[in-house]
Amino acid sequence: MSTDIIDRLAGIAPGSPVDHLRGRRPAARENAQRSYLALFSPDSPGEVTQAERHAVAAFVTGLHRDAVVARFYADRLAEHSAELPAAVAREVEAARTTGPYGAYPAGGPPAAESVEGLDYRVRDHAALGGRLAAALEHAHLLVFRPRESSPQALRRLVDAGWSTSAIVTLSQLVAFLSFQVRVIAGLRLLDIARKGPKP
Repeated sequence: MSTDIIDRLAGIAPGSPVDHLRGRRPAARENAQRSYLALFSPDSPGEVTQAERHAVAAFVTGLHRDAVVARFYADRLAEHSAELPAAVAREVEAARTTGPYGAYPAGGPPAAESVEGLDYRVRDHAALGGRLAAALEHAHLLVFRPRESSPQALRRLVDAGWSTSAIVTLSQLVAFLSFQVRVIAGLRLLDIARKGPKP
C-alpha cells in the first residue's frame, strides 16, 4: 500500500498512468505529503491535540461529501477518542449545505453578489466542549462563508480558548483538507477518463 496519503485515498495503483502523471511533479507530491505529516503527525502536537485535529478533519471532509476521505479521518478520530466520532458525525449532518455563500460589506460593488446560507452553530456543546465547538463553527465558516471571515470570527475562537498559534494551525488544517479533497477528486476523474467507458 502506498505511504502517500493522496495516492492511498484516491486509489492510485503503483505504476498506473495516474501514478506516473503524479510522478511528473515530484515536488508537489512530496510537499503535499509533508503537509499531511506536519498537520497530523507532528513531532509535537503543541496546543492542538490529535483528537482536535482529527475531529476537525472528520468534520471538514464530511462537509465535502467524500465518503472515502471522510471515513479515513473518522476512523483516525476514533483512534484518539471514543466519544467524539458520533458527536462529530451528528454535526456533519446538521452542517451540510452548499456554497460558497455569505455577505459582502454593504455599499460596495460586491454587495450585489451576497448570497444567504446556513449560519451553522454547533448543536451538541456538551459532547464537543466549547473549544472544539468553536473550531467546528469556524471551519464551517472557512469552507462555506470565507467572505465573512473577520476579526469578530477570530475573537470567538480566542474566547473559546484558542491561542494565535493554535488558530493558525486550525486554519492550516481546514485549508489543507479542502485542497486534499479536491486533488483526490481530480485524480479519480483522471483515472476514470484514462480507463475509458466500461464496455
